[in-house]
Amino acid sequence: MKSRTPKILHRIGGTSMIGHALAAARGLAPHEMAVVVRHERDRVAAHIAELDAGATIVDQDDIPGTGRAVQVALEALDARATVEGTVVVTYGDVPLLDTATLQHLVRIHEDEGNAVTVLTAVLDDASGYGRIVRAEDGTVSGIVEHKDATAEQHAITEINSGIYAFDAAVLRHSLTSVDSNNAQGEMYLTDVPAIARSAGGRVAAVVSSDRWQVEGANDRVQLAALGAELNRRTVEHWMRAGVTVVDPSSTWIDVGVQLDEDVTLLPGTQLHGATQVARDAVVGPDCTLTDVVIEEGAKVVRTHGSGARIGAGATVGPFTYLRPGTVLGESGKIGAFYETKNVTIGRGSKLSHLGYAGDAEIGVNTNIGCGNITANYDGVNKHRTIIGNEVRTGSNTVFVAPVSVGDGAYTGAGAVVRKDVPAGALAVVAAPQRNMDGWVERSRAGTAAATAATAATQASNSRTTKESDPS
Repeated sequence: MKSRTPKILHRIGGTSMIGHALAAARGLAPHEMAVVVRHERDRVAAHIAELDAGATIVDQDDIPGTGRAVQVALEALDARATVEGTVVVTYGDVPLLDTATLQHLVRIHEDEGNAVTVLTAVLDDASGYGRIVRAEDGTVSGIVEHKDATAEQHAITEINSGIYAFDAAVLRHSLTSVDSNNAQGEMYLTDVPAIARSAGGRVAAVVSSDRWQVEGANDRVQLAALGAELNRRTVEHWMRAGVTVVDPSSTWIDVGVQLDEDVTLLPGTQLHGATQVARDAVVGPDCTLTDVVIEEGAKVVRTHGSGARIGAGATVGPFTYLRPGTVLGESGKIGAFYETKNVTIGRGSKLSHLGYAGDAEIGVNTNIGCGNITANYDGVNKHRTIIGNEVRTGSNTVFVAPVSVGDGAYTGAGAVVRKDVPAGALAVVAAPQRNMDGWVERSRAGTAAATAATAATQASNSRTTKESDPS
């Protein structure tokens, strides 16, 4: 991946590749689940523990290969209690593999009484993959890695996904016979089917009709392709569930997002994390929302937000920045070029344009004028502003926190509110206006402003003279 981030921690659809793999495996409701780690062990193990505390972390030793990885996992589980029944082996870099496919693999494996059952796919270009060699009766006679394959075997288009269902006893016994006598010098798990077959076990294959289910990501190009396909499937799922997506090609929805019927997503919308959108809400165009809850009938336009909640029937945007802790009440409004953070805004209240509200509480049916700011930071600490119900604030009011404004109060335009405003009061901070006539001509002589001012003065004087001349 050419990255400081371990491969399986790279994300698509809002979840790491190992996160997708864990979810698919856990969907089988396994008696035990082990995850084998090595590269960036501590970082990967910590991430796995966050996602699935019930998974057993197993360290692979210096012996390379998938066969050894499975062997150390089986030994770790056997140390607690001997593993019996079906063992499923899957990988951390096949993020589109789903539980349903694994369930089908296990069902065929157990119904047919197989010793080994491998999940395969047929590709137009099988380069780089292990090939499935079939016997005359259709069972699998062997699996040959690409580097070890003959020219004839290279022509085979059925490939090994690396995903298996094994009989536990067969797997345990066969692994003792696996060596590293191959081009890679590794213990191949692919040797197990041949060993099991030579011991009289039946080895079969289940062909997946969906190649994406077995596609892995070994570089950023493959990761992007998998991400695009996952998103296409996610968007299609929600459209079939009753969501209108105007432009699927420009709409991105993480797998953790929840959408109700009759939601409308306009072009350029990205919904991430645990975002939830309720019935009849409209999001977009051009919104990027992470962990945002949007209630019924709300409208969010050209907004970037995270960790916010938008009430029913409320409107947000355009060009709005919702930071964590923003809660907008029912039928409220946060309008154009507004930034909010850690603020609760009551039902029906409006912050319409060009302002900042942070560390604040605003009551119901309050109108915050254009250009208002809560000055919440004194350079060391953050302070809160509390504004009551039915308040009206004039344009360019600045609230220097900590400060409170009582119910029904007003502020005048340009007020700098440093003291609490009682309920029903008008807060005005204004000095008498002073006009210094002729200042521009004196102090900015030669400028375009001075020329315009002189011309306007002369025109005014000429009109005055004409009006005062009775002839």
